[in-house]
Amino acid sequence: MRQAPVTPNGDLIRWIELPGAEPARLYLHGLGSSSPVYSAAAAAHPLLTGRRSLLLDLLGFGISDRPTDFPYTLESHADAVAAALTAAGVDGAEVIAHSLGGAVAVLLAARHPHLVSQLVLVDSVLAPAPPGPTPGSTGITEYTEEEFLAEGWHRTADRVGPTWWATMRLAGPVALHRTAVHRARGTTPPLREHLAALTIPRTYLHPEADGAPAGAAELTATGTTVRAVPDCGHTIMFDNPEGFARAVSEALNGS
Repeated sequence: MRQAPVTPNGDLIRWIELPGAEPARLYLHGLGSSSPVYSAAAAAHPLLTGRRSLLLDLLGFGISDRPTDFPYTLESHADAVAAALTAAGVDGAEVIAHSLGGAVAVLLAARHPHLVSQLVLVDSVLAPAPPGPTPGSTGITEYTEEEFLAEGWHRTADRVGPTWWATMRLAGPVALHRTAVHRARGTTPPLREHLAALTIPRTYLHPEADGAPAGAAELTATGTTVRAVPDCGHTIMFDNPEGFARAVSEALNGS
């Protein structure tokens, strides 16, 4: 395990690092998840092994510190990841980012372009969330921060189920709520505009069963490759590990 301070108070982001050739690969997780849990099998797959790989937990999640005075905006997450990569001596990383991690990855590439050479976004939501609860939602944003800390945190376990809760319970409640709220609000300018302005190769993976993601034609028109992965749901790396590894490998190799 490696770590680096990423705030003025010295709060630490931590990651599991696998040795290998440069350029490095960075794996970023979704809301309430953890990269060592969600990405270890992929990073060790024969199609993806051999590269220096950082399985990094965002500040507030997994094995990283959980400060309560951090804003947990998407921009602050991206800047904290940038600080960790800089401390690790990483430059021009290939970034594989799931769900919420995709939003952070887009901003990482936009705000710190020297740190990212390619993006693979894995079923990432790139638009603000509609008002009210949605199917598959954690329900976190239905609470104020005070309500979430008082009661919402305890109700979330039943709402998300045991698999998701296995890593979500490691998150700081403040981090979880603030991150969910800021993710739902989106960014200014919108994430899609940030993504369209990038000049690096970028790929968007989605479950084949869900059909094309919203705005797929717009993504394609601005240079993002959209690929369907069969036999999976939102957690593509869990549901179809072989298909996920193949799709990521093909994306990174431009095939």
